[in-house]
Order: sequence, then C-alpha cells, then structure tokens
Amino acid sequence: MTLSDLTTEAPLSTGYDTATRDDPAFQDTFRHGFTTIDDLQMHYVVGGDGPTPIVLLHGFTETWYGWLPIMTDLLPGHTVIAIDLPGLGDSTGSLPSHDKVTLAGYVHRLLDLLGFTSGVQLVSHDAGSGIAFALVTQWRDQFTGWLMMDFPIVGGSLRYDQVRPLSFHFAFHEQEPLFEDLVAGRERLYLDYFYRVQAGGGELPMTPGVLEEYVRAYARPAALHNGSRYYQAWPQDEVDNRLAMALPLAIPVHVLAQAPLLDSFLQAVRDAAPQATGAALDTGHWMLHEAPEAVLTAIKEHFGY
Repeated sequence: MTLSDLTTEAPLSTGYDTATRDDPAFQDTFRHGFTTIDDLQMHYVVGGDGPTPIVLLHGFTETWYGWLPIMTDLLPGHTVIAIDLPGLGDSTGSLPSHDKVTLAGYVHRLLDLLGFTSGVQLVSHDAGSGIAFALVTQWRDQFTGWLMMDFPIVGGSLRYDQVRPLSFHFAFHEQEPLFEDLVAGRERLYLDYFYRVQAGGGELPMTPGVLEEYVRAYARPAALHNGSRYYQAWPQDEVDNRLAMALPLAIPVHVLAQAPLLDSFLQAVRDAAPQATGAALDTGHWMLHEAPEAVLTAIKEHFGY
C-alpha cells in the first residue's frame, strides 16, 4: 500500500493534526487516516510503501505521536503504521468494553481493512502491550514478531494484585467518578505530575511540545474516561490472558523493561512465549522519550533491519 492508495474518512477529531500541520517533514512522509469500526472512528498515521508492515501501539497517557521521532528510521523496507489506541488520542467514539481482547479486535479489524492481514511486525509500549498480547494470541497468523516495552502481562506467574501496588495510579483510576471529577479541567497538572513520577521523579521526560500535544489529546472528551477503564478491566484481562497462555506463542518476542522490573516482566511474557528474550534499559517508564535511539536499535535488531 502507498499513501496515494489510502482512502480515509473525514475526521471526527478537529484537532488531530495540531502537532503536524506545520511540519513539512511529516507532510512529505506520513499521512493521517481515519476508519470507523462499529461505533469507533480509529485514528492512525501511516507512511512508506515497503512490503513489511510494522505496527506501533503507544501506552496510556501517550498517543501515536510518541513514535514520531523514530518512525522515519523505521521506513526502509516497511510500511509504518502508528495507531491511536481505541478510545484514546484522536480515536473517537464509544466502546462496549475496555478488556484488551475487545480493544484488540478494533486494531485487528483496522489492519485487515488496510490490507495488513499477515506478516505484521508489532511494537508496543505500556497499555499498548496489553492490547498487543491479545492481538498476537488471538490472531496468530497475522503477526511475525513482537517487541514490547515496560508492561506486566498478568495471567501466569504475575497477578494483578502484585502489579496494583507498583504505582498510585492503578488504584486512583479505579475511583469513579472521583478520578474524572478531580482531573477534569486539570489534565495538564495531572499529566505533568504523572510523567515525572513514572520517569523516576524530577525532570519532565519529554519536550514541552510533546507535553502540549498529550495534554490536548487527553483533554478531549472521554479520553481519560476510557484510559481509566483500561485499568478497571485488568481483572478480566488476567482471566483472558491465562486462557491465551495455554497455547505457547511461536513468534519471536523481545521485552524491554526498566532494570528493576525486567526479570518479573520477562518471566510473565515467557509464560506465553517460552523463548522470549529481554533487555533492561537505563530509563524510567517513558522509554521512547528518554532513550529513543536505544529503542530504535532494539527494534531494528529484533526484526532484522
């Protein structure tokens, strides 16, 4: 598929191109796309026309935009597709559930509609990895490899009740309607704090321009509402993941994690992919922002660029 082949709908999000409309390098290489699946209009960015699709799934309080610094370097031989997760970023509409099998179904169907029914290389961070796990276990013929970053796959050796105490935000997002009532209109305050805490405290781990784009996206109607429900669905995800682990994954899987978390996160993935490999990065949680070159190198090595 080339950019000229891509047909797209009129966007429901009027601000989707706020960060890219005045970026000539982006305009020359990438294009925004919109496709409605059931009651949700999915937003994605696509570039290149190489024979191998590589799909990028962001984490919670990020959007597709976090991948932009490395997307051009991923183009040789590839078509690069960065997707706003269902209900987040500039994906717009209603969802019947926030369990990751349901959310993965939207990504799977989007890729099918775009013509990427097989041979897909998958890269994910944080909550995007919960969706990615459902993708590679539910639609095994669609994917040829997976690299995931800093996310605990529960259901085997790792349980949600072990993960929940790792950070304040797991419990905070369960408090409804308190979470949304407290954060509404204060998205910048919350996100700025959250980014700093998850980076280890201290400096903001991304540029002010990236922060502005994330604030815009998460101040959109329902974005933080959906994000909080991603967390509330973890008990169901644990049940679904346990069932999926009964059939081992055969594709190559590689895990990047913060050093203190690597052993437990890697073992959790090996419950599903016994041959999975892993490496620690000397970063906080926001690896794409804190060490983009290291992430890019790991992706290229894993997929044999």
